[in-house]
Amino acid sequence: MNRLTCFCALSMLVVTACGPTLKVTSDYDKSASFKSYNTFALYDPSSGGQSSISQLNRDRIQSAVRSQMIAKGYTESTDTSAADLLVNALTITKEGKSVSANTDYYGYGGFYRPYYWGGGMGMASSNTTFNVDKYIDGSLIIDVVDRKTRKLLWEGTGNSEIDGPLKDPDTKVPAAVAKIMASYPSR
Repeated sequence: MNRLTCFCALSMLVVTACGPTLKVTSDYDKSASFKSYNTFALYDPSSGGQSSISQLNRDRIQSAVRSQMIAKGYTESTDTSAADLLVNALTITKEGKSVSANTDYYGYGGFYRPYYWGGGMGMASSNTTFNVDKYIDGSLIIDVVDRKTRKLLWEGTGNSEIDGPLKDPDTKVPAAVAKIMASYPSR
């Protein structure tokens, strides 16, 4: 059993080590008693509104969240009006820009600053180039809400720079969700 645990942990490390780094944060209601909750239901408060991801990836995320909640000892309810907890996964993407500058003095990459024979600084011929890199910043936010009080109990966020289409989403999406939900309390 111990070898299986080590193998699973190593596999998750290898999967999450490839590609952009996923920065994870979480927060929870310190007064909540998570042991008093037994059932959960997945829900989407926007009820079919516009999503920033494909339906295939949305299904992968929901499946991974479902698996994590079940692994932590909760039972899924298909009726959102009867579940103890409501779980929502929200994705947000936005375009970002990174600007860098390089000044080239006389073709020496900014390190050579010539001096005149008189000891003073000469007039350098410079050429400054600016590089603008565009990227997509993506966030996956998982909220767990008490159904009766509609109070947020736990929130986990994963944030990463997305450099292109996700390669092997069937393994990377569940690994990302597992990393985000690692701090969620078990029953």
